[in-house]
Amino acid sequence: MNIRVAAIAITYILLTYSTLYAQESKRVKIFGNVRDPDNNPIELVGISVKGTVIGAVTNEKGYYSLTVGKRDSITLVFSCLGYNKAERIIPQLSDDMRLNVKMSYSSIELTEVAIKASRTQTDMMQSLDPGRIRVLPDPTGGSIESLIVTYAGVSTNNELSSQYSVRGGNYDENIIYVNGLEVFRPLLIRSGQQEGLSFINPEMTANVQFSAGGFEPRFGDKMSSVLDITYKKPTDFEGSASASMLGGSIYLGSASRNFTQVTGVRYKTNRSLLNTMDTNAEYNPDYTDIQTFMTYSITPRTEIDFLGNVSLNNYRFIPHDRQTKFGTAKNPRIFDVYFEGRERDRFQTAFGSLTLKHSATENVQYGIQASAFGSSEEESYDITGVYLQNAAEAGTTTDVITSALGAASYHEHARNRLNATVANVGAFGIAKLNVANTLKFGVNAQYERFIDRISEWEIRDSSGYSLPQTGSAVNVYYNLFSDNRLDSRRYSAYIQDVVKFRTPQGMFTLTGGVRGSYWDYNNEILISPRLSVGFIPMARQNLIFRFATGLYYQPPFYRELRITENDGFGNNVIRLNDKLKSQKSTHIILGGDYTFKAVGRNFKFTTELYYKKLDNINPYTVDNVKIRYYGDNIARGYSTGIDMKFFGEFVEGADSWLSVSLMKSRQTINNTLTVPTPNDQLYNISLYFQDYFPGNKRTMLNLRLMLVGGLPVTIPNMGWESFVLRTPPYRRVDIGFSYQLAGGKDAIMDRNFFRYFKNIWLGIDAFNLFGIPNTNSYYWITDVFNQQYAVPNYLTGRQFNLRMTVDF
Repeated sequence: MNIRVAAIAITYILLTYSTLYAQESKRVKIFGNVRDPDNNPIELVGISVKGTVIGAVTNEKGYYSLTVGKRDSITLVFSCLGYNKAERIIPQLSDDMRLNVKMSYSSIELTEVAIKASRTQTDMMQSLDPGRIRVLPDPTGGSIESLIVTYAGVSTNNELSSQYSVRGGNYDENIIYVNGLEVFRPLLIRSGQQEGLSFINPEMTANVQFSAGGFEPRFGDKMSSVLDITYKKPTDFEGSASASMLGGSIYLGSASRNFTQVTGVRYKTNRSLLNTMDTNAEYNPDYTDIQTFMTYSITPRTEIDFLGNVSLNNYRFIPHDRQTKFGTAKNPRIFDVYFEGRERDRFQTAFGSLTLKHSATENVQYGIQASAFGSSEEESYDITGVYLQNAAEAGTTTDVITSALGAASYHEHARNRLNATVANVGAFGIAKLNVANTLKFGVNAQYERFIDRISEWEIRDSSGYSLPQTGSAVNVYYNLFSDNRLDSRRYSAYIQDVVKFRTPQGMFTLTGGVRGSYWDYNNEILISPRLSVGFIPMARQNLIFRFATGLYYQPPFYRELRITENDGFGNNVIRLNDKLKSQKSTHIILGGDYTFKAVGRNFKFTTELYYKKLDNINPYTVDNVKIRYYGDNIARGYSTGIDMKFFGEFVEGADSWLSVSLMKSRQTINNTLTVPTPNDQLYNISLYFQDYFPGNKRTMLNLRLMLVGGLPVTIPNMGWESFVLRTPPYRRVDIGFSYQLAGGKDAIMDRNFFRYFKNIWLGIDAFNLFGIPNTNSYYWITDVFNQQYAVPNYLTGRQFNLRMTVDF
């Protein structure tokens, strides 16, 4: 009896199991696309079957596919950084089915400013929102670079300049692309006062991507960073106008059936800002920039683009007098100078490009590009100064002079001219071999011509003695002459592949390739392999890990080639070193992102560790923004550090971030002298903070804070053997308040005049809120014994700025 019962029970269990197995073995496929509210595909959305370990991830087209067993009901969960989680219940699953999902942004609308989390970053490129520039308190008058310097690993020590240093590199080591074309800047500029406007027009900008290292082979031969800009293609008429105490701009965009265009005109004058400096002078800087980007669709698959820019910078300067207070509390000093003379500089540049591209299929595109850049630069000054150095009484605020320490005079003269022409032509292609494999390639040929005429000298007199004083001859303190012309050609090519694949452990993104180049001036051939890997664990999709390595060469441009030699008659003459080779940097970068929610808000913490091995270094010194190279490969070195960035809604509805960087950078010159590199900033802390007034989202606050370690200082024209001190830390707080006077559905917008506008914003900024005197460089005083003393050249003080922006 027991045997019979047992047999029946076993038979029942087997039948039940076989039935369930048969049902489960009948598997069905669920597939579809995931898109955002603007109908764009969303990559890297995690899809999971609730209560199971079954899951999938969308590809770059937003497509997903997963297979499950037939069952009565399942719940799919869709999750992705920056979007609200979505759930879809399928009550009866019996056959294959398509399920398309649209995910909403995890954002809070702040009047016209939408706050959205940044994209999931599996490569080495960070995305920036160019719209933030409109409300950023920026002494440069509004530039993309003013936002970049708040990112980890990026630093500046001069609010008058849009140039920046990345992980110990200099300004020349950063490459900038606009619509796939490298753009250039004037070469003679020696101070932030002369610099003018950045090439990039923020109002015309649609997308910004930036990498502080480990970037792809398609980006050119620079050692530090890449800034990749894409200009807008409007779908309708749009425009804006802005005005402030620093200048103004007008932007217009339009579109028709086959044609789009964006055009911007900018004017800048930082006269009011310069008047806060120690030197009492007649400052008359005028900077003008006109830029346009046009596209025309010849056929539905063929398009031609034109990018044009003309820039004119005039800097006129008539100094009168200067007083600088420096020294210590126990030994205060007062430096007075009385001037005669003036400076007149002119920098005129023009850039134009044509791009023809054709989409052979949905997955294959190729094209050709041609561009030309021209620069005409003139620097002219004759300035005489008579200075007094006095000791002041310690512990007083009345500047009581206790003794005279020195009196002298000097005269500076320059007549410098440089004309540059850079023209190139190239071809490129993109082939999506499948949904997880994208191949990119390109070739380029470039012609360069430089005509350089330099004549500058300085004489100094101390107590009636011309310096330097030898007892037997009268010499100028310093001189430099150049009469050079360079014609050369460069050739380059690259190929890279982006591969994405999934394993049970997670998703991998591999970007690998190689770049090669040849320059006929020094007959150098370069091969630059590069690789980056991104990984998202399936179990923890809020974690992303990145690794990148590669060889990054920097072939010499014209300025690096110049080497100074003495002609035997006391004259310093520049010649071009045709034996100079490319500097080399080996990048090793390991980093990651951790995203999380706290108090219902999105946050992201990013960390990157890096090591850059530097070979064939061409050493240089920096004075203000003027870089002077040794003109020879006589050094080696390294840069290493850690960059950290905490990004999120510090205040509900407003994105902010805090960046902290620690760095050490060293160079060994001629195998004997080990010193810091010129941009060895030991620490860098920056904050970009947004807030709005409680109960009044029309009023916004934007704050930018920077605390940057001091830079190494050398005595001009004496090289790194004269390294004696560092500048004090660069400390600065800029704050701005913006108020939306009208916009959206306001009643005032229905009136006759205002109905043509979308938004009207008013703003007030306080630059250098605490009036901290930052030191950018030093003026060196020489006594009759050729002993030198450093007098700090302070940057701008506190300054208020009013601004207004109108969108239409």
